[in-house]
This record gives sequence, structure tokens and C-alpha cells, in this order.
Amino acid sequence: MSSNSGALEAVDRILNRGGDADEVLRQVVAVLYDRVAGCSWVGISFVEGGELVLGPERGEQTARPTTIPISYDSRVVAELGVVAAGLDEESRAFLQRVALLISPHCLVGWDTRGEAWSP
Repeated sequence: MSSNSGALEAVDRILNRGGDADEVLRQVVAVLYDRVAGCSWVGISFVEGGELVLGPERGEQTARPTTIPISYDSRVVAELGVVAAGLDEESRAFLQRVALLISPHCLVGWDTRGEAWSP
């Protein structure tokens, strides 16, 4: 069993419980931060007005993140960013799977109306 299988199961449980989209995404960010090996930062940025706006995040972004586009209905709606030492192909595939699973939760608009994201 891969090291990411437990994290995927945790993400599945969060998604199956449902609830408010922003809380679901905060919980997913927390799981990724806690369970991706070597992770120092995780964040989700949302497409707003053609630009990416940082939403829920955890940790300290000390380096340029690996980014995974989050698409819904063939349209990029957000981006998952992860800073982790030695991110291998298995971990990248896992993050792509998570991006697919959370895509419906990234459709809520996340219109902050100029306000900073508040956790």
C-alpha cells in the first residue's frame, strides 16, 4: 500500500461527509500538508477575473510550489500548489487525483470582493 493511500482515504472521507465547500477544501489542504512526505506548504488558488487568488493554505511557502491545475468541465477553475522536498511521480499522480476529486468544490466562485482570504 502506498504512502499516499491513507491520505487519499482521508480526502475521500472529507468529501463524503460534504458540507460547506470552503471548509471541505480547508480540511483537504490540512490532510495534504500533514500527509504528503516532505511537505512544507499546500495551497489552493482560485481563478477570479482571469487571475489566481490564493485561498486556503497551510504551512510556509519557502520555495516555488509544484502546481496542479484543477479543472471542471474542461475549464481550469483553480490550482493546487504544493511545496514538498523530493516530490516523486507517484506523489504527483496522487495530487492530480486529489485535484480531480476536489474540482466540484472549487466552483463556488470564492468571490472575496477584495477581502483577504480568512481561515
